[in-house]
Amino acid sequence: MTTSKPGMTRIVAGESAVPKRKRAIEAALAVGLVLLIVVGAVVASTVSRNTEAQAVAPSPAAELKLGYFGNVTHAPALVGVKEGFLAEALGSTILSTETFNAGPAAIEALNAGAIDAAYIGPNPAINSFVKSSGESVRIIAGAAAGGAQLVVKPDITSAADLEGKTIASPQLGGTQDVALRAWLADQGYKTNVDGSGDVAINPTENAQSLKLFQDGKLDGAWLPEPWASRLVLQAGARVLVDEKDLWDGTGTGKPGEFPTTVLIVNQKFAGEHPDTVKALLAGHVRSVAWLNETPAEQKAGVINSALQESAGAALADDVLARSLANITFTLDPLAGGYPRLLQDGVEAGTTKQADINGLFDLRALNEVAGATTTISAAGLGQD
Repeated sequence: MTTSKPGMTRIVAGESAVPKRKRAIEAALAVGLVLLIVVGAVVASTVSRNTEAQAVAPSPAAELKLGYFGNVTHAPALVGVKEGFLAEALGSTILSTETFNAGPAAIEALNAGAIDAAYIGPNPAINSFVKSSGESVRIIAGAAAGGAQLVVKPDITSAADLEGKTIASPQLGGTQDVALRAWLADQGYKTNVDGSGDVAINPTENAQSLKLFQDGKLDGAWLPEPWASRLVLQAGARVLVDEKDLWDGTGTGKPGEFPTTVLIVNQKFAGEHPDTVKALLAGHVRSVAWLNETPAEQKAGVINSALQESAGAALADDVLARSLANITFTLDPLAGGYPRLLQDGVEAGTTKQADINGLFDLRALNEVAGATTTISAAGLGQD
């Protein structure tokens, strides 16, 4: 063995100085490489977080795509578009619109990104929320309460006369469809989503229901306004059930009132464009106020003009007057009624049992409305 002098490399038996130095260099390089990897990962993570933050940073939307129906129960949308309340509130955000016959079709469009917000019935909103485990939509305001009836042939005078009959609803899983199925179950009838059962339920577009009823091919229909009034006044139907009579105020606190139309928004869109959602609500609040403050003749004229543009036809004066008499326009979504609506959907076979807490987000509405009384989500979301 050779011992080293100061400043010299010590050589041990069986080793040479060159491999020793090589291993030292390799070790140093390995340590350096690890440090580079760690530093690179930190930098990459920071850049990724910054990029992600920039990608989802809230900003006004370039466009808002809004869905609604050509129904009087959707008058806040009809008036908001026709009078320019929504477009004015949205400012530089372009408003584009699309009309639908019933809620499930609108929900499909919203979930596919074809629209960003919609006026819709409560049951399709519940169903979308449940199916997506709370990720799809939020209810951000009420729009209309009341305005739905089961109208039938004149010779049908009681529930006992409905066995073996064919009754229409706007669409399977829609709010009127669920209400019809729930009521029939209470009368002891069995119905199935395929149309079979003690009473056949035939989901049909509203305009087609009117024609089929006039042709004697339908025994009745559970419809929103103005279609219930059209069957009564233009096709000789009689009212068997006015849905308001089925609501005693339990949950909603308002006897005779039940949620018919609400305003919903795609949750992702709301997260990315909260100011745009707030602007939409500002226009909506103005529309509801206009409907409640405007003289009847002027109100009817604007609604009919909007229906002409969106649905292709205006309404007879008596039909529109009867329709409006059955509806309350309100910002309150009547959230306390939603546990019942959910249970009705479960029993009808159109949705599954689930927790709907989080369905509502009314914070922006309460901020925009500036009311002295906060509109409540009844424990199902954020007020």
